[in-house]
Amino acid sequence: MKIAILNGSPRNMNTTAMVKAFVEGATKAGHEVEVLHVGKMKIAGCLACEYCHNKGNGQCIQKDDMTKVMPAYLTADMIVYASPIYYFNLSAQLTAVMQRIYAIGKPTKATKAALLLSSASRGVYTGAISIYRDIMSYMGLEDKGVITAAGRENGSEAKLNEIREFAQNL
Repeated sequence: MKIAILNGSPRNMNTTAMVKAFVEGATKAGHEVEVLHVGKMKIAGCLACEYCHNKGNGQCIQKDDMTKVMPAYLTADMIVYASPIYYFNLSAQLTAVMQRIYAIGKPTKATKAALLLSSASRGVYTGAISIYRDIMSYMGLEDKGVITAAGRENGSEAKLNEIREFAQNL
């Protein structure tokens, strides 16, 4: 299975450790994985101009780093969204990517999705998980699971092993 991971963290900290553990488990199981560090890319939010649906044939009028994301997104069998929690929600960087997918409406190939979330605090995931599940439902993607890491769980060997095992058993 071909897996595209959208890492929405602008830093290389806890979310990146979760992504690395996922990659280790998935590649051990024989999956092909591509990580896109969307948190470090220049991707603007959707302008709601409808160019993509009128003249653009699924292409956004904005020419930014989303052009690097879309090929992986379109060819993946599974999309993994990874984000730190910022003020009870996904990072702005990952949110911009998810909104820009509007240009194509739904993935052409992917049938599965998962979500990795990191936070310093417990009990702050409800908003992010709700948005993720609503979007996956709209897109018709099977939610394979949500893994969260809070406080000292971040970077712990137990949590990283949980993620490796999860990815290995997809």
